[in-house]
Amino acid sequence: MNSSPLTVHSSLPPASAAKAPVSAMIFTLNEEIHLPSCLAALGWCDDVIVVDSFSTDRTEAICRDHGARFFQNRFEGFGTQRNWALDNTQPRHPWILILDADERVTPELGEELKAIAESAPEGVGAYRVRRRFYMWGRWLRHSSLYPTWVVRFIHRDRVRYMNRGHAETQDVQGEIRDLGHDLIDENLKGVDEWFERQNRYSRKDAEFEVEREKSGLHPGDLLSGDPLKRRAALKRLAGRVPARGMIYFLYSYVWRSGFLDGRDGFVFCRMRALYQTEVAIKKYDMRRKREL
Repeated sequence: MNSSPLTVHSSLPPASAAKAPVSAMIFTLNEEIHLPSCLAALGWCDDVIVVDSFSTDRTEAICRDHGARFFQNRFEGFGTQRNWALDNTQPRHPWILILDADERVTPELGEELKAIAESAPEGVGAYRVRRRFYMWGRWLRHSSLYPTWVVRFIHRDRVRYMNRGHAETQDVQGEIRDLGHDLIDENLKGVDEWFERQNRYSRKDAEFEVEREKSGLHPGDLLSGDPLKRRAALKRLAGRVPARGMIYFLYSYVWRSGFLDGRDGFVFCRMRALYQTEVAIKKYDMRRKREL
């Protein structure tokens, strides 16, 4: 007598398929190349919000095809844009994941975020995550100065943002903890777009550094146990040294072993060093114009 395996069909999804009580916010400007993979990696998330700066490509159509809630607001700065999103998009959950479109959440990180949101930890305002930078199809572990920490998982009632140069910083009410899994950052737009973006960013950073020079350095921050505070202190120190582009290249390529990434690491360290030089030149230009 022949027998065949019994197939049981259930109308209920497995427990692991339940959506996490997390709102994910993605910030976009002409991100049709990155959005499909970013959104696909958020299948575990119950609420996906896209805050767009008036894209002219297929960004909106891709978001709506994936069922994301879509909003638009004029971009004035990363900190300003994040605060606007917190205030105007009605996130469904207290815990919010902040993403750029060229970033992807790994399954392991998604499970970790889900567990945190479900446990509702008291007294914690935000979580830091390590970001892995990919370019030319590979992880540039050394030349990207891994691990770099960014605050990306926040409680909506305990965090506000402030613009800081081209980027942002956070005012967190409560403890900041570290996540155990990494966030993937992979830019697919190529080096032409990268340099165009760095040109804009370098102007913002130059303006910020010139204004910040009015306050003194705090050497103790260089030894802080907070990696975000150490990173900010290093940036302030680097902004005051001569030949900062050359020093950055030696730091990233030699001291931080960027050479272990081969030719890709050499080129990427040069690209980052050029950015530092560009900031220094724009600061010089700003000071000279004030003297005229």
